[in-house]
Amino acid sequence: MRSLSKACLGLILVAGLTGAAHAQTPFGKAENAIKYRQSAMFIMGQHFGRIGAVAKGERPYNKDEVARSAAIAAEMSKLPWEGFAAGTDKGETHAKPEIWTDAAKFKSDGEKMEQEMAKLAEVAKGGDLAAIKTQFGATGKTCKSCHDDFKKK
Repeated sequence: MRSLSKACLGLILVAGLTGAAHAQTPFGKAENAIKYRQSAMFIMGQHFGRIGAVAKGERPYNKDEVARSAAIAAEMSKLPWEGFAAGTDKGETHAKPEIWTDAAKFKSDGEKMEQEMAKLAEVAKGGDLAAIKTQFGATGKTCKSCHDDFKKK
């Protein structure tokens, strides 16, 4: 009976520790975190690209479509960051090691991009194409800066 109690206690402890370790990694596995952040970036990029096509005159301007794409891109800009957890620097990733060695700059760049995406969404609601083009350019600069510093080519 005593050995059964010890075995049960041991299983409870192992289960508790495993649960705690899993709780620290919301994605369960590093590759899931990588897929998550890449998916968020992909969707954001798709909608940002639609606005870019309008800004460049490659697509006709439709106020509602641009506003919708800007709102989606702004919302998606908030998501990828938790996917850059410890241990996600290995695998199918384009992330440079500087994300983890210069985390303060990476975080700052990410916050700037989120702010610019939010501004783009706000400007897009107004429907002024010239203002949208201007804000699109400013937002694109924050994306490029981060990619230059933190994304493998």
